[in-house]
Amino acid sequence: MSPAVIAVTSGEPAGIGPDLCLALARERLPCRAVILADRELLAARAAQLGLALRSRAYDPARSPAAGEIEVLHLPLHAAVTAGRIDPANSRYVLALLDRAVAGCRDGSFAAMVTAPVHKGVINDAGIPFTGHTEYLAALTSTPRVVMMLAGGGLRVALATTHLALAEVPGAITRASLEDTLRILQQALERRFGLIAPRILVAGLNPHSGESGHLGREEIEIIAPVVEKLRRAGMRLEGPMPADTLFTPQVLARGDCVLTMYHDQGLPVLKYASFGKGVNVTLGLPIVRTSVDHGTALDLAGTGKADVGSLVAAIEMAAQMVKQSAHA
Repeated sequence: MSPAVIAVTSGEPAGIGPDLCLALARERLPCRAVILADRELLAARAAQLGLALRSRAYDPARSPAAGEIEVLHLPLHAAVTAGRIDPANSRYVLALLDRAVAGCRDGSFAAMVTAPVHKGVINDAGIPFTGHTEYLAALTSTPRVVMMLAGGGLRVALATTHLALAEVPGAITRASLEDTLRILQQALERRFGLIAPRILVAGLNPHSGESGHLGREEIEIIAPVVEKLRRAGMRLEGPMPADTLFTPQVLARGDCVLTMYHDQGLPVLKYASFGKGVNVTLGLPIVRTSVDHGTALDLAGTGKADVGSLVAAIEMAAQMVKQSAHA
């Protein structure tokens, strides 16, 4: 069987995405990785890094040689200097995502893996953008997706993603939480091959609300949803105080943790696995994984960027594609 063909978007052109894509030439990957990028950008960054670039235009009918990267060329909108973001290239960054999604949906690619983008510069270009997760959901007309990071022996999913902290309580409803838990359950089964996965559910407030004295979301929203889905056969535990949930004895009881907001769960995950973690978007009609870090503008073009997270994301995407084929 031919290896899966996976699209790798190179992300913000002034960041470390192009550096990481170039580094893939030295890695042994379990799939055929196609880099979506501007060819001249990669050549210029390779020269800056002192690398002997071996690349060719992507041709589905011809496999690459060892040490060679395949590039699906999309042109930049403006010249790039490593470390200096330019709103003029925001449309280019989104075009990479659009092309990868189109290829996944028409069967050209089995999955997509994304290098980091810079949310701020895309918004500076006048394009509302809160993150890959939300953009890909809109692009695929998916009403709800779930962001999950994996690494360091942990899987941590989020009930809400890129929201101001003040907006989080209002975004957690019984309907949204039930949908999130169902998507998480189905993805753990279909994409990761877990039979009857065990999900640990965090509370929203300190001490899970302290019996209502520190907030009533646990009593009025989270606990009723957990109990309803538990009666339906899902293996759920919670709501649990986040500070005690993330202890080895409790984590051993679950296959995945669902936290209520971004910075409730991800600091723990990144402490355990930074540089090797993987961001996964669950609920999409396609497989999508990403690195666990940002654009690192200060490292772009220096040769100091670590390719570990991108390699881990590609490996996980390949595993998810294989598992989905057997589901």
